[in-house]
Amino acid sequence: MNLTAREVFPGLEDLVSESRFNRVSKSLTSLFDKSLTRLENGRPFIITGDIPAMWLRDSTWQVAPLLNSNHPQVVNLLIELSKTQVELFLIDPYANAFNPSPSGECWHRDFLDQSPWVFERKFELDSWASVLYLARMIIEKYDRWDHIDEKFNDALEVMLDLAQREQRHDPETYVFKRDNGVSHDSLSHEGRGAPTAYTGMIYSAFRPSDDACVYGYLVPSNFFFLSELENLSQRLKTPKSESLARDIRSGIEKFAVIDNLYAYEVDGLGNALFIDDANIPSLLSLPLLAGASLDVDLYRNTREFILSQDNPYFFSGIRASGVGSQHTPKNHVWPIAMSVEALTSPSSEKKLKTLDILETTDAGTGNMHEAFNVDRPEEFSRAWFSWADMTYVQLVLDSVGYQAK
Repeated sequence: MNLTAREVFPGLEDLVSESRFNRVSKSLTSLFDKSLTRLENGRPFIITGDIPAMWLRDSTWQVAPLLNSNHPQVVNLLIELSKTQVELFLIDPYANAFNPSPSGECWHRDFLDQSPWVFERKFELDSWASVLYLARMIIEKYDRWDHIDEKFNDALEVMLDLAQREQRHDPETYVFKRDNGVSHDSLSHEGRGAPTAYTGMIYSAFRPSDDACVYGYLVPSNFFFLSELENLSQRLKTPKSESLARDIRSGIEKFAVIDNLYAYEVDGLGNALFIDDANIPSLLSLPLLAGASLDVDLYRNTREFILSQDNPYFFSGIRASGVGSQHTPKNHVWPIAMSVEALTSPSSEKKLKTLDILETTDAGTGNMHEAFNVDRPEEFSRAWFSWADMTYVQLVLDSVGYQAK
């Protein structure tokens, strides 16, 4: 796809510095020239970066800044990518990442019947929500319905049926255990996950970090899925979707609010985990995802917790501070989480300061990384992580209030 930043975001170069605009240009070129490939049917396939597979979640956030563009080629890309996501989802609704062909490539073969299309089969509720989010945003931004076809309707019906089933998760139906010495790469209890009781929320085996949940009801992912159900077009809403939305909202209110905070994970049996993780959806990112589902006062309290030493994954150092993850080493923060912190802040000064920090902690590479050391930014993980690059682009657009032209 041969588009420049000037074509994708006309007028942006007049609103930001030359160096910042050049970084946006580099991120877009990387997305279009390196991440974007094609399936045999011509549909777009967007790899996550230095791993040659497409995550349903990652691909949504990689193109999210493009929703601020009205260029016809961009709009067509978004529509076609939504169709790709639906096709992949229908291959295996419990998979999080896919190959561009039925090659059998995989991070690890975890199931005997694993489809050759599936790169990884970690059931993550946010993958479903991400598919719905991109489809909805295309409708809301462009009033385009090309992607809402028979396959989309089939996928939505499958999603709703499985969501109802996962309200009462049967641990024998999904067993995930890897013998690789990494505890959070497998579900606990011999791969079956910790016990859960009915709450109305939807079970999720793994977090958006691809790390196993400690408790089965991942609150930010349930918020995200709830928001997408509540914001379905009237043409797509059904009694089933509305019933699920009511159940999830009730479950969050009854089980996820503890001591005036939102818990990160709960099990419906009285156990709760109070952390936040860098990956989206996170508790920190809820204003971007949850809309009217969010209690503003509870979010404010939760945000104060997240951005404090009480959160075991909040790290502060000489060069940066922010939220990290179990997925990466201690004292490493994620540019994605730093951008989300700024995107959910009303302060223009915060947004600009965060951009400055991100630009001076890239180890001279010109790229955003997965995570970096808060004292020594030259220590980082993932040299090429397209999601992080594009979340930086989103923050640049937000920092100047960019509107599509």
